[in-house]
Amino acid sequence: MPVLAVCDGCHAEYDLKDEYAGKKVKCKDCGSVIVVPMVSTATAWQPPNDGGGGPFDHDRFLINQKKVSISERYYVFDAHQNPILFVERPAHFWRSLGAVMAGLLVAAIGVTVSAIPAVALDDPQTRWIGGAAFLIGFSFTLVATVALIIRLTPKRHISIYVDDSKNHLLVEILQDQKVNFIRATYTVRAPDEGTLGQFRKNYFYNFFRKRWDAFRPDGTPLVVAREDSLILSLLRRFLGPMLGLLRTNFVFYRPNTEIVIGEFNRKATLFDRYVLDMSTDRAHELDRRMAVALGILLDTGERR
Repeated sequence: MPVLAVCDGCHAEYDLKDEYAGKKVKCKDCGSVIVVPMVSTATAWQPPNDGGGGPFDHDRFLINQKKVSISERYYVFDAHQNPILFVERPAHFWRSLGAVMAGLLVAAIGVTVSAIPAVALDDPQTRWIGGAAFLIGFSFTLVATVALIIRLTPKRHISIYVDDSKNHLLVEILQDQKVNFIRATYTVRAPDEGTLGQFRKNYFYNFFRKRWDAFRPDGTPLVVAREDSLILSLLRRFLGPMLGLLRTNFVFYRPNTEIVIGEFNRKATLFDRYVLDMSTDRAHELDRRMAVALGILLDTGERR
């Protein structure tokens, strides 16, 4: 729970972590000493209560990925370790395998047919015609094979449920494109409300520093999620496996500002376990459904 500290000298305001409660800190603007107030349950901010106490009425979410699974599955807990959500991104293993097998079959047939003119026209004067026919046929076969595999491979949408019985769907994260060369986009929907927003990832930005942009349904910017450190992100890119144990954390900012409204941090474990902390977003600028969706994408969308 963040603590509001106000400087008596210059009246600057600071949102500090509750671990500073009761301690003295120095004002960055005027250098005065500020005594951070203790957290009071009477004045501490509480999220709005809709009467239902739903699974998204939290500021802190613990996200654990289930490893022994072909599909990507996550269990989400509240700050008290109570299970509140189940997330699944199916791998569609058999359908994807079938798409690859169909593509290989088309490739085999195409190469065989393309080779017929080359074999038939083996005369020195016509050999070039057979070679040209083979190259053209092979090119068409390659394009057709890739197109067929893409066409038959299913999109990997993400579903957020109340629990692993999957009886009550709360949020869907829809993969907008199957193939992403420059930009990947995901649309977030609630069954009863329609579109909640959209996430976009530009691969050019990702080369230097991973970044995701969140947008409202009308297309206006909502949140920017970036890696916590440019230097560490560059080290991860260029040193690769040597820094495999170096955790990748993200910070959520208001668009076009450096104002932090949340964090997504990987815990220091061998497993994929994360903490989504939105306690600094006291006004709930980011819908908690969008926040949880973003947290899931920062793992599965980055193939971590």
